[in-house]
Amino acid sequence: MPDYTREAQHGGRVAGVDEVGRGPLAGPVVAAAVLFDAGVPRKLAAQLDDSKKLTPAARERAYVALHAARGVQIAVGAASVAEIARINILQAAFLAMRRAVLRLPVAPDLVLVDGNAAPDFGCPVQCVVGGDGESLSIAAASIVAKVVRDRLMLRLARRWPAYGWESNAGYGTVQHRDALCRAGISPHHRGAFGLVRQLSLGLVPDGDSVLRVAS
Repeated sequence: MPDYTREAQHGGRVAGVDEVGRGPLAGPVVAAAVLFDAGVPRKLAAQLDDSKKLTPAARERAYVALHAARGVQIAVGAASVAEIARINILQAAFLAMRRAVLRLPVAPDLVLVDGNAAPDFGCPVQCVVGGDGESLSIAAASIVAKVVRDRLMLRLARRWPAYGWESNAGYGTVQHRDALCRAGISPHHRGAFGLVRQLSLGLVPDGDSVLRVAS
């Protein structure tokens, strides 16, 4: 379970940062930054973990609790499908992270980032592999980023119902891949990613012979 050891050892303002959405075939990449002004209340800490280990309902409860708690600074940043296409997914993830940190109401003295690489935040940074299971600040950021992105994909699913984004969040599930072959490519698909790229080049799998671009 994550704890507050790294943050407490530093002693200053420490923000945890995580991103969601590097792998999907559709939608933006979303990052969140979370900074606890004076530690994490025990009741709140008990709700925080790597977002991937929590059920959707548990993530929603933790998200609400984070926003309701005093002394919790939360900010979100994103990079669009167009930005992903222009600068690649890694740099787009870094861009989303920087935007999230810049939107914090107070500048952090240290940023803890989940993973083994991080962008320049203009302050010291520490990469923590598996950080969403180690640091409460990163775990909180992972939850915020996941809930925000899932809600965004749900809104997009109402406008583009063919792809099942309300359940797959843009990831390349069998349902999503089948829908891509049937309905074509939407403006929210990432043109350089996997099946989307194949379809855009006319390389239609499973014997299909017609590529339609959704409009």
